[in-house]
Amino acid sequence: MFNVRTIYVKILFNLTVFLSLLLVFLCTFTILDGVRIKETHSSDTQRLHNSWNDTIKNESKIIQPDDDFNVWLIFTKVIDKSPLMYNFKHLINNLLKISSVPLHFHIFVDSNSQIIAESIFNTTENFIFKYTYYNVHSAANSIMDIVDIMKPHFSSRPGTYYSDSLFYLSLGLYRIAPKTQKTAVMLDCDVFFKEDILNLFNEFKNFNESTLYGLAPELTPVYRHVLYSYKLKHNTRLGDSYPNGFQGYNSGVILINLSAIRKSNEYRQKVLSTEFVSTLTSKYNFKGHLGDQDFYTLLGFEHPRFFKTLSCGFNRQLCTWWRDHGYKDIFEDYFKCKQKVIVLHGNCNTRIPRK
Repeated sequence: MFNVRTIYVKILFNLTVFLSLLLVFLCTFTILDGVRIKETHSSDTQRLHNSWNDTIKNESKIIQPDDDFNVWLIFTKVIDKSPLMYNFKHLINNLLKISSVPLHFHIFVDSNSQIIAESIFNTTENFIFKYTYYNVHSAANSIMDIVDIMKPHFSSRPGTYYSDSLFYLSLGLYRIAPKTQKTAVMLDCDVFFKEDILNLFNEFKNFNESTLYGLAPELTPVYRHVLYSYKLKHNTRLGDSYPNGFQGYNSGVILINLSAIRKSNEYRQKVLSTEFVSTLTSKYNFKGHLGDQDFYTLLGFEHPRFFKTLSCGFNRQLCTWWRDHGYKDIFEDYFKCKQKVIVLHGNCNTRIPRK
């Protein structure tokens, strides 16, 4: 015959163990609007927090002390041991090793890619940082109107909505990012930082009230090629090489002034509209294939006040495809970069010298 008191003690013990495990789980993983946030800790926590405080104290910047250094990445449709997986792993390790400030990674993922990302984060040690996952399907739905406006003009082969949306997430980031987040850096995964990412964040200090985005020049003649018909009819330096022309922008590295975008009714209601984009693409006889990059370039033609043109050293692209496809004689005029290189960009699958 069972002792009733003994049974109650066992039940109470099991309940206590369950509640303790639940408390540990909740302390490690926080759910906020359906997004899982994990913060890692290490023995270097105090050193990095001191570095953060010294930075805020010694620098006059738009970024406030209660803000994180926000880095946004797209990590979707990833399979194990794929080039994108290795690029992502190299970039995370690179940034954690070279950054003097604690970073907050914001990552667009699907379910399988999140598992791979988690396995990569679990290999990092002795660093303090945060990371937040965002379901790419939910994010795509939240910017559906923007994607539908853009894709007829800036997508070479429109496919599924999911695929199209990846190329325009930066344009809708002001909706997706937490309202408390004032600024963001969005990166392609095929980049490598030779210098501290703080150099890039410091560029926000050079933004004025109308500056919404910061991008470095496109270092190939792709927009000279796309604007061929327009240039035949007009005496313009658009698409020509610097210093006299405008080469266009490359979206591998984007500084985004989220606060300014949220405040700009002109940009959100007029610029991001079917009428405006259709008129602009018609004016320049423009049919692109590079997503948000094409839009930024075209908008830069018409409204340069929305942009801060960064040094080419903040996005030193390595792709030479156009040199071998009709532009060998002028390619170096576009490709040269005489500024100090902070970020290498291995676009079009170019190998990055990670040294």
